[in-house]
Amino acid sequence: QVELEESGGGSVQAGESLTLSCPFTASYTLAKYSMGWFRQAPGKEREEIATIDGDGNTSYGDPVKGRFTVSKDKVQNILSLQMNNLKPADTAMYYCAADSVLYGGTWPYWGRGTQVTVSS
Repeated sequence: QVELEESGGGSVQAGESLTLSCPFTASYTLAKYSMGWFRQAPGKEREEIATIDGDGNTSYGDPVKGRFTVSKDKVQNILSLQMNNLKPADTAMYYCAADSVLYGGTWPYWGRGTQVTVSS
């Protein structure tokens, strides 16, 4: 089991920055979980915006490449998302998640979400 609780969302103006944090607890301390950030806005499908695997390799969705950075603090067990140059299109509920080590791609572990609102 993996427990996550994201925070750090808020309301900002376009061009500003926010950092989302997601402390997590994993049942298997030696497991290399892939973790990531997803977002969903009303009327839009859920987007996978940033992931990081157990070796530290990262991947980003096209809309956030060059602006967002995902990182994992292995000591404190915190997944973070640094969001720079925010745009109104980034407005969404943001979720942190962890993938299954055994069943990759199923993403069974989720936080409750934190709202990010970007005004023009």
